[in-house]
Amino acid sequence: MCYNNSMINRRKTKEINIGNVKIGNGAPISVQSMCNTDTRDVDATMSQISELTEHGCELVRLAVLNKDAADAIKELVKRSPVPLIADIHFDYRLAIQCINNGISALRLNPGNIGKRENVEKVVSLAKQQQIPIRIGVNAGSLEKELLEENIPLSEKMVKSALKHIQILEDLDFDLIKVSLKSSDVLTTIEAYRSISQKIDYPLHLGVTEAGTLKGGLIKSSVGLGTLLAEGIGDTIRVSLTENPVEEVDAGFQILKSLGLRERGVNFVSCPTCGRTQIDLISLAKKVEEKFKNLDLPITIATMGCAVNGPGEARHADFGIAGGIKEGYIFKKGEIIAKVPEENLLEKLEEIIIKSYK
Repeated sequence: MCYNNSMINRRKTKEINIGNVKIGNGAPISVQSMCNTDTRDVDATMSQISELTEHGCELVRLAVLNKDAADAIKELVKRSPVPLIADIHFDYRLAIQCINNGISALRLNPGNIGKRENVEKVVSLAKQQQIPIRIGVNAGSLEKELLEENIPLSEKMVKSALKHIQILEDLDFDLIKVSLKSSDVLTTIEAYRSISQKIDYPLHLGVTEAGTLKGGLIKSSVGLGTLLAEGIGDTIRVSLTENPVEEVDAGFQILKSLGLRERGVNFVSCPTCGRTQIDLISLAKKVEEKFKNLDLPITIATMGCAVNGPGEARHADFGIAGGIKEGYIFKKGEIIAKVPEENLLEKLEEIIIKSYK
């Protein structure tokens, strides 16, 4: 289930389709990730695609480094439950091979795949097969002539994107999605703000090379959260040096915090304080683990004490307030059960399931 309760006025864009996933023009902001397996290893890659899909991932990107990887795309497309995107650099033949093997979209920069005739071959086939192309600009790999210009880095990124867009538009191709990623949060924000005023193509958001789990989450939350709150962005990837599953979970959490997607349970918990009479940190983690796969649009709260907990979390559909070796289960701020600590999770689950039968 996915719900949208946001008051955010999203930027209007053209709509493209990546497989069965709509991007732009008010469609739900999609969450994507990228496999870190060797694409040539079909079984390992398929295993990771399946795991990502179980966590809600809607689009999966694959690195296509050579002909063998492009060959593997055919079987992966056949077995994948979600649309796949081929990440191509430099070799136009790999893009053609991936299109012929059923890929749903490409990520490439048309200016980086050689002669114009090669670009025309890729674009002609993509247009024929209705395969969208994401122009992916990265601050760390800009064209040399742009690097030498005395303008802010964010504007160099925008100029690069516009140049690549022009190549596609000159070939009468408009199934375009654009990203402008930097490892610097403010540069990323400024680049997306600028490009959003200049084009109406959908935008893929991300802070590249954001880092490991903790630091990367903070950078991505600030960068993506700022842009999304301004109505900018149509699909996202939270880039982390971590299991890609963490990227998907983080992506939905960011969207959920802004009311842009409501997938599964929303968890809230209070910080610990001197009034807490229960192991709140452990309990909150257990509650999240217990109900992480419950696909209901509800809020579950874990609060440290019965004095303030139910009242402070009266917005929650259900919750636990800690006591001394026991806890209180509440619903919309009203205490409905007093339960020994060791039985709290089971009783909470029983009450929730009963309420939705």
